[in-house]
Amino acid sequence: MRANKRFWVAATVCAAVVAGATGCSQGEDKAADPFAGLTADAIAEKGVETTKTATALHMSGSGKTEGEDMKTDFTLDSKGSCKGTMTASTGKGGKAEILRTGGFTYMKGDESFWRSTGGEDGASADEAGAMATLLKGRWMKMPSEGDDNDLGSLCDLKTMIKEMDEEKKDDRKGLTRGEDADVDGTPAVTLTKKKGAETTTYYVAKEGKPYLLRVVAAGGKEPGTVTFSEFDKALTVTAPPADQVMDMAQLAELAGS
Repeated sequence: MRANKRFWVAATVCAAVVAGATGCSQGEDKAADPFAGLTADAIAEKGVETTKTATALHMSGSGKTEGEDMKTDFTLDSKGSCKGTMTASTGKGGKAEILRTGGFTYMKGDESFWRSTGGEDGASADEAGAMATLLKGRWMKMPSEGDDNDLGSLCDLKTMIKEMDEEKKDDRKGLTRGEDADVDGTPAVTLTKKKGAETTTYYVAKEGKPYLLRVVAAGGKEPGTVTFSEFDKALTVTAPPADQVMDMAQLAELAGS
């Protein structure tokens, strides 16, 4: 009876630490390291290259840009479709919803967003206010490409990953592999580099495809975190109702009247 009791105590302990100490089960070995033999730099490159192959993903981020706290939440695909929001949580930046489908980008902002956007374009406070009034509750329609739309890199998956790759290529040299971590339930390798006051950490999935799951920049002038998920999940984007849309030609005509 005592031996049987010991067996159940041991089994209970093992169940409580399923992913913990070895020795609970002779039949289960620790999972093999999928990156065995690779340097930290090579793992980071593998993560980026794998992420480039994704047909779609969800991207959420927060950080500081030009002294302003910003948040983004987008789902985008390799066909150039996207939907999401960007929010300035400090200052007068406001919030905007963005859709991209059928060769056009649609943007719907709150009053603070349109006022701040108009001011950035050199308009007076009155002109920015008029723009905010015209667009209240409406979507502004823009061609997805061209001088009037600089949202291409934000809404196009291929462009976004390419720009991120080029911008951070030097930061992915001289990395150090640290303790493994968990990113929203997925085991991940951590790869870190410290440069001056800034520390950048990359998280690459250890299970399934080695996607890049998260990038964290701590310290420095523009700290922030970007998390990637929902890889290869089909994306459907529907254009806003026509009676809620104003294209740029209409806006220019009304603003000049």
